[in-house]
Amino acid sequence: MRPIDFVSRQPPFNKLAEADLGQIAGALEVVSWPAGQPILRRDGPPGAYLYLVRSGAVRLEREGRMAQVLEEGDVFGATSLLRRSPSTFDVITVEATELYQVPGDLFRQLLERPAFAEFFLKGPIERLRGATSLDISPLAGDLTTPAGALIGRPPVMVDPAASVGEVARTMRRAGVSSALVSGDPPGIITDRDLRSRVLAEGLGPETPASQVMSQPLKSLAAETPVYGALLFMLQETLHHLPLTERAQIVGVITDTDLLRHQVKSPLYLLKRIEKLAGPDAESPALTQYALEIAGTVESLFEGGLDVVQIGRVIASLNDALSQRLLSLAEAELGPAPTPYAWIVFGSEGRLEQTLLTDQDNALIYEEDSQAAQTYFETLAGRVVGQLIRAGFPACPGGYMATNWRYPLAEWERRFESWIETPEPQALLEAAIFFDFRRVHGELDLTSLETICSKAGERGVFLAQMARSTVQFEPPLGFFRRIRAEAGGVDLKKGAISPIVGLARLYALQGGAPERSTVARLEAAGRAGALSQVEVELLTEAFRFGLHLRLREQLRACRAGQAPGNQAPLDSLSSLEQRHLKDAFLAIREAQEVTAQVFQVGRLG
Repeated sequence: MRPIDFVSRQPPFNKLAEADLGQIAGALEVVSWPAGQPILRRDGPPGAYLYLVRSGAVRLEREGRMAQVLEEGDVFGATSLLRRSPSTFDVITVEATELYQVPGDLFRQLLERPAFAEFFLKGPIERLRGATSLDISPLAGDLTTPAGALIGRPPVMVDPAASVGEVARTMRRAGVSSALVSGDPPGIITDRDLRSRVLAEGLGPETPASQVMSQPLKSLAAETPVYGALLFMLQETLHHLPLTERAQIVGVITDTDLLRHQVKSPLYLLKRIEKLAGPDAESPALTQYALEIAGTVESLFEGGLDVVQIGRVIASLNDALSQRLLSLAEAELGPAPTPYAWIVFGSEGRLEQTLLTDQDNALIYEEDSQAAQTYFETLAGRVVGQLIRAGFPACPGGYMATNWRYPLAEWERRFESWIETPEPQALLEAAIFFDFRRVHGELDLTSLETICSKAGERGVFLAQMARSTVQFEPPLGFFRRIRAEAGGVDLKKGAISPIVGLARLYALQGGAPERSTVARLEAAGRAGALSQVEVELLTEAFRFGLHLRLREQLRACRAGQAPGNQAPLDSLSSLEQRHLKDAFLAIREAQEVTAQVFQVGRLG
């Protein structure tokens, strides 16, 4: 292979035009270096070349401490050329290494090409942030489009004194499924309201609109992206959404509008969930739920939606399914003998689940009695069984409501025990309970929130939590190279879980109520527990790890294989491997700081 053929495939040279590559081909120098050879020195002269590693590896050192290892396809020397000053690192070959050298004058000339220059202006935060950008599938619909673009006509307005018969005729003439009711604040009547609040209740056509309208309106600004409108409608269980400009309603979009905009919309799946009937029904909405979720996730992913936002959308659908199953079970069993709460934890509690994984749920009820124990044993069995049929596997560790259902007082005792007398193994297993989030039920969980908010006052608890957090190291081996196992890396173990653990630790330390990993990192930044640079680095590393894992999982699904957490290194481009190393380095540095702050060592 000609040197220029290799060079032209490597970022940022792959952004250059043929004429520029021709110049490089005429000036390129190929140099071989033995192991242990210094190439640039911090106390030496300014560099004369931009270097591209063809084979072998070099390490960057500062005061004898290794900062990074560069391998095939990596570049170095740009900072020295740009500043016309000595290198900021000692650059030394790790092994026999072949380098391609681009003369400094030509490099500076190429910096006039914006796409080429941008590469050298980005730090690790910007590189990781840019690594998750996607080409949007034309079939998926652009989820970043302003929701106002879906408005087809001005809203239909009716007087609050108008009869529902008049409202129905107005809606029919206009060919719409809703009408706004004037007033301060305004209201809305939909075709569903006419069915459920008028016909089903035996009211006559003379009934005034003000009697059956929904008020106040739930609305969003017209500039809200489509994905924001989609998530809002899912969370609020809306089928009609008024949009505003400068506080004035300019139109109403419907779930049908969003269905047209995007293939396999989550709103379609929500409609199927709402139609579930009977806790033992073999409805396709239940038995095909996992397949529908996979299709929805793929559509959202190809539509360019950020993977963290995808997790929130899927959590809303999973919540809706659990709520529906619990309501159906209650209708079958009768009212609960005492108030209760169905909670989820782990990735579902953090709103970070995409494709369906093991169940993580539990049940908390207010007053203990034999009647309550019997009722909730039956309720938990039915709902957990239905979730299994929907595609949520049983948790191998048994973290399901069939095993974890206790009175509130017992839950309070357990949380206090985990915090006051933390045993390392018990805390390691119980850590996910601190991600708990209520999905259904009326029981007040303020007491548990209060216990968690005081965890930051317990130094022994935080130390044990920190120790368990830093034991899951990113897979970086000797000279900080990515350490592959069976040809790949476990993204959950090496990238996602360590950041989840760090975010949970600092949230508990600061008494932050946030549950999602990104929100917890931001809270830690506001509290001063993490610097803004650390927050941004860990956030983008987290997004990148989730993005790569989901992409590989969707590839496995399309190939008829079971999705997992492994990413084969040969499926990653050289640039993605460099981004992954950036992520791993950010995690390792954060873990090292955490170990020092909490004065703990690694377990492993």
